[in-house]
Amino acid sequence: MVSSINTNAGSLLGVRSLQKSSSALASSQRELSTGLKVSSAKDNAAFFSISQILKSDIAGLNSVKTSINAAISSSDVALSAGSSVSDLLLDLKETAVKAADPGLDDASRLLLNDQFVALRDQISTVVENAEFGGRNTVKSGGDDIVALVGADGDSNITIDAQDLSLGGGNVTLAAGDDVRTLADAEAAVIAIDESLGNVSAALSEIGSGAQQLEQTKEFTEVLQAKTQEGLGNLVDADLAKTSAQFEADKVKQALGILSLSISNKSTSSVLALFQDK
Repeated sequence: MVSSINTNAGSLLGVRSLQKSSSALASSQRELSTGLKVSSAKDNAAFFSISQILKSDIAGLNSVKTSINAAISSSDVALSAGSSVSDLLLDLKETAVKAADPGLDDASRLLLNDQFVALRDQISTVVENAEFGGRNTVKSGGDDIVALVGADGDSNITIDAQDLSLGGGNVTLAAGDDVRTLADAEAAVIAIDESLGNVSAALSEIGSGAQQLEQTKEFTEVLQAKTQEGLGNLVDADLAKTSAQFEADKVKQALGILSLSISNKSTSSVLALFQDK
């Protein structure tokens, strides 16, 4: 029997038990509603700190992917332009070789020259329009292709610009070259042959860089996925386990309330000491 109405040990114990079960229930409910077992530093300071670092890495990798994708698009445009220039050079060579035939009459050579000039000028059109995002890698003084490859922004991949303009470093055929005469045609064949070799080498360099970008993109995607997986292992709640714990905590809370109610009622037994016999 309770001997004191000022201190009810059973009630105090019931209060502590109820507070504990209510706190556990609130924690389980928070995990179920957020899907996180660590949503703030007070849940687990070490895991929360690590999770913030991982989130920063993931954000950095998103920027890396954006940069790489832009660089890949730029390299695709440059490769497409380079292939077009190479095809035009082949057509120019065919025309120049025909014009270099010593037995060709002047009228026929002039007709071939018109075709040659049209093809020649098409190279300039292709090169000037080979632009992506305001950058052109194949014009004279073109822009290098640069992509971030580190989440901290401290490293990159660079594909050097390749000048495919007429009379530039790779296409030695000049903007004013034609095949009006036999000598002009013969000189044009030599310039075109040299240009074809140079353009092929330039395309090879851009292609190697583009391949490196593709490999880096694939690695970045895998790295980001693994980092995201690691973050989930740290902070994500096991919803099946948490759901079961939530139901158990509800039962504990209900029992705590019942126990506290019984403890509070026990003080009324003191009245029996003062009842008349």
